[in-house]
Amino acid sequence: MRDNAKGGALTEVTFFILLSLYTPSHGYGIMKFVEDKTQGRLVLGAGSLYGAINTLQERNWIMPVDDGSGRKKEYVITEIGKEIAEAEMKRLKSLIDIAEEITGGQEQ
Repeated sequence: MRDNAKGGALTEVTFFILLSLYTPSHGYGIMKFVEDKTQGRLVLGAGSLYGAINTLQERNWIMPVDDGSGRKKEYVITEIGKEIAEAEMKRLKSLIDIAEEITGGQEQ
């Protein structure tokens, strides 16, 4: 993953995974969330999703949720992950604000 947390720039996939985990979810739920929210523009394969999940866990941006049932493993965003996602939202909003200022708010 080529995320730059210091600069606030996340890959789109990372950003959507973090957003999906504001509510605990398992792998398939994350994949479905990303596909639905992007209207099919982003489709995650199992290999890339679980690679991202492992990286996000190593960074302490997400963590597994143990519901004690032994069912599918669910994940949830951590406080650090929320800080990262919120910084990315601010960065993206700033980009939009600058673009609208330059273009006069006109969509091309």
